[in-house]
Amino acid sequence: MVDETSRAHINATALDELFAKTLVGDYDDDAPWAAVHELRHIGTQEVFDKAVEWCRSADPIKRARAADVIAQLGKTAGRPEQAFPDDSFIVIASLIKTETDPQPLSSEIQALGHIGNPRAVRILSPFQVHPDSNVRFALACALDNFANDPMAVDALIHLTHDEDEDVRDWATFGIGALSKADSPAIREALLARLDDSFEDARQEAIVGLARLRDQRALPALLSALEDPDAPDIIVEAALEMLGLSESAEEWSPEQCAEGLRRKFRR
Repeated sequence: MVDETSRAHINATALDELFAKTLVGDYDDDAPWAAVHELRHIGTQEVFDKAVEWCRSADPIKRARAADVIAQLGKTAGRPEQAFPDDSFIVIASLIKTETDPQPLSSEIQALGHIGNPRAVRILSPFQVHPDSNVRFALACALDNFANDPMAVDALIHLTHDEDEDVRDWATFGIGALSKADSPAIREALLARLDDSFEDARQEAIVGLARLRDQRALPALLSALEDPDAPDIIVEAALEMLGLSESAEEWSPEQCAEGLRRKFRR
């Protein structure tokens, strides 16, 4: 890892080597992602310029890795701001207009989500009907960064009905846990997921309806609380429904169920 002192002084050869490491092995391997994270951490103009150069490559994996780097360029635990946010948005927004390969397209969509420019929502929303499930998954993740934007909410509602379970899960998380919005359409989308075949999506629907204090979630919530090892997310949903701010560690699933039955006469 390049430390803070040397990050501004890394030479072109070292940068080229790091970029080359992002192409080694399978796309989701740890090693290439470690190189991506290191390039993000360096976060200099030289890294940005090299990534922009790769955005113009005929190699789709180079374009994808360029978007991966730009997505969170300069961000660290102690430095949460995006480096070159305006230029990054312009580069990725332009690239995405002509992209046809699902891998770089997914990376570019995720990048627009991380960069966080609200103008991205109008660019991203049409991809809700893209035929590739990985692209739609990237979209659900990206739109979660704009969960209070009405256009983003509409797209997320659409994605809660997706055939892919991970897409449904992240879209439900977006409108249920991240968004502060409330509407009949949001509530109906969450209600529809209470019977989802994917447990994670069901749990996110319960959380979302509990946030809205919608009592139609009670049967599903009480059923989930029958498991003595119910996850914290379910206990927290029960506490939300009860209007309590206590920590999930202070309540057992059984205590939550008892409190709900007493309050709502179930």
